Amino acid sequence: MQAEHLRRGAAAEALAAAHLERHGLTILARNVRCRGGEVDLIAIDRGSLVFVEVRLRSNSRFGGAAASITAAKRQRVILAARFWLYGAGRRYANQPCRFDAVLLERLDSDGIEWIRGAFDAY
Repeated sequence: MQAEHLRRGAAAEALAAAHLERHGLTILARNVRCRGGEVDLIAIDRGSLVFVEVRLRSNSRFGGAAASITAAKRQRVILAARFWLYGAGRRYANQPCRFDAVLLERLDSDGIEWIRGAFDAY
């Protein structure tokens, strides 16, 4: 049986993917993992490669979904993005890219906040 937080995380990622697809993005990969990193969704948006961090925070006591994307988390996403670009996604290595965030305060598509260019790979 899957842990509740994993089930909720998978549901949040599914909502985020559907939201992005409704806005014209094509999902290329999900849950890309490497040693020390993970990126939730990888998509194409009008010629740009988009690495997406999905955050569900139902309790804002510690700052909400946006505040949970710390510098360490950003570095783990960037690491996984590079891993994917050097491997399975090497055909996209010359595409312009950006890092987006999809934030949810609850498991409801009406509550999605999509931040394009949420952080840089510097």
